[in-house]
Amino acid sequence: MSTPESNRVALATGGSGGIGRVVAERLARDGFAVAVQYAGNRAKAEETVAAINAAGGRALAVGGDVADEDAMGTAFDTVRSAFGGIDVVVNTAGIMILAPVETLDLADLDRMHRTNIRGTFVVNQQAARTVRPGGAVVNFSTSVVRTQLPTYGAYVASKAAVEAMTLVLARELRGRDITVNAVAPGPTATPLFLQGKDEGTVDKFAKATPLERLGRPEDIAETVAFLAGPARWINGQVLYANGGLA
Repeated sequence: MSTPESNRVALATGGSGGIGRVVAERLARDGFAVAVQYAGNRAKAEETVAAINAAGGRALAVGGDVADEDAMGTAFDTVRSAFGGIDVVVNTAGIMILAPVETLDLADLDRMHRTNIRGTFVVNQQAARTVRPGGAVVNFSTSVVRTQLPTYGAYVASKAAVEAMTLVLARELRGRDITVNAVAPGPTATPLFLQGKDEGTVDKFAKATPLERLGRPEDIAETVAFLAGPARWINGQVLYANGGLA
């Protein structure tokens, strides 16, 4: 049986900025107690926590590298001790480094592999061990898995791996009443997306969707809130939140 909404607890990795912060704040508005995970920017995480608490919610910050199983084990234990359990895990933590396959520095490939693949695996492993019945795990992919833009090869490879483990975990948790899905945003106006792009490039991305605008972090947060709350019959899926991008 699902935990009453007012007693539900969410852990959002990468919650100190960008989509992660907006997701954390959106879940708090739905009544979740929210743990905001950060890797290096504690100040930003504390800002998110302060904003949630000031709005009448409950939040705390937890640190640690998502790819470090000991650090994540400690983070999950901290959240459970503070709030009594965990119902929803949203893994927004990720890095994106763009270059053609021919020229990509393999050290950058390893960095993305560590955060995007190993990090997702570690977080999902902890989630599988701790999330209560009626809960949800939400991973993050990218719409570029489908659009296949040049220079995104290594990044897309890491996110395709995220999609694969998402679908497998959903089936491994059979009988536990826990859903596992991935959200695949399209071009979204975040610092991660906008970095290094000139105005013309950004405008081209905006015009690529039938809605003729970039996504907003709030658009993605609504999708996460849907999967974290009422969407109990959506399981083992990748939702393309991209405004109709082909």
